[in-house]
Order: sequence, then C-alpha cells, then structure tokens
Amino acid sequence: MQSINRFLYGPSPEEKVRAWQAKLRAEGRKLDRETRQLDAATAKVRTTVKQLATKGDVKSARILAREVVRSDKQKDRLSVSKARLGSIGTQLTQQLAMMKITGSLQKSTEIMKLSNSLIKLPQISQAMREMTMEMTKAGIMEEMLEDTLEMDEDEEITEEADAEVDKVLFELTNGKLGQAGAVGTALPSLQDKLEDEETERTMEQYREQLNGLLSG
Repeated sequence: MQSINRFLYGPSPEEKVRAWQAKLRAEGRKLDRETRQLDAATAKVRTTVKQLATKGDVKSARILAREVVRSDKQKDRLSVSKARLGSIGTQLTQQLAMMKITGSLQKSTEIMKLSNSLIKLPQISQAMREMTMEMTKAGIMEEMLEDTLEMDEDEEITEEADAEVDKVLFELTNGKLGQAGAVGTALPSLQDKLEDEETERTMEQYREQLNGLLSG
C-alpha cells in the first residue's frame, strides 16, 4: 500500500524530510572537505611567509599574509555555514515531531532565513536552491522574492587593514617581524635575481591555489 501511495502521490512528508536531512549532511561533508583543503594550502603559505619575513622580504611576506587573512575569514564562513546546515536539520526533526500532532508540515521562518543565507555560499548554492524549491512546494517555506534568491555579486572576502596583516605577520614570524631587515640597497646579484624570480613563481602558485579554493 505504501509503495502504491508513493507511486500515486510521490514521497510522503516524512520521506521528504529524511531526504532533505541526508542532503544537508552531504553538503556539510562537502564544506568539511573544502576546509581541509584550505587548511593544507594555507599551511604552505604560512611557511613561505615566515621564510620571506626572515629573509627581510617584508613586501612579499605582506602580500601572502593577506592571502592568509582571506583564507582564515573563508574558513570562518564555512564553519558558520556548516552550523547553519545543522540548524536546518534540527528544525526538520522538529517538523517531524510536530507532524505527528498536526498531521502536516508547518511553515518555518527559521528554515527560510537559514536557507536564504546558505544560498549565497557558492559551494552549496545550487543544492540549497533546489532544496528551497522543494520545501516551498511542501509548504515549509513561502516563495522567496526573486531578488532574494539572486546571488550577491561575488561576495569577495574583504582584505583586512594593514594592522590586521601586521598581526598575522607578527604571529607567523614568532614576533620577529620588527627585526626583519629592510631590503638592502646594494645592487642585486644574478643569484638574487634568480631567487626573486623563483619567489615570485612560488607566490603566484600559492595565490592561484588559494584563490581557487576561496572562490569555490
């Protein structure tokens, strides 16, 4: 009988909720993987920042330190988003409990608010859009306004002020940033030029790697 009802009317409300919860867990694991990748890439950059600052190349160290700051802010954002996915899952569990009393799923402004914030995260935007439409059809959410569903113009993580970058450099160089000498005034040797070119290539490689992760 249950299979006949599913064929005629589609999944039951409880089956829909279970499917959404499974999707939420899958998206949470996706954010976990991205966080681990970001941690690994940032660790390499942190090591390079220390090396550059120790050599006295504070200018290059500062450029990469900004990437570390952006990476840290992105990890914070991923962590908050993971928590929001969990909150939606909890709200859905409460919906199942209430359904035993009311006989149907109820509208939830909390789920709507959390879903709307997660739609703006590129890594899970598509999955959240699809889930939002499904929940709207199921009566849990009201249809969002079109401008609410639109993705914000590439929400770039704002670069921190120089004071914050100095703080990162201070931490990465074990408090020795102030001791890192200024770049010398002597004419650079051929070896110096080769080292600078290698540094530039390394920096660009790390920046591209981090930017790929940060842009989702």
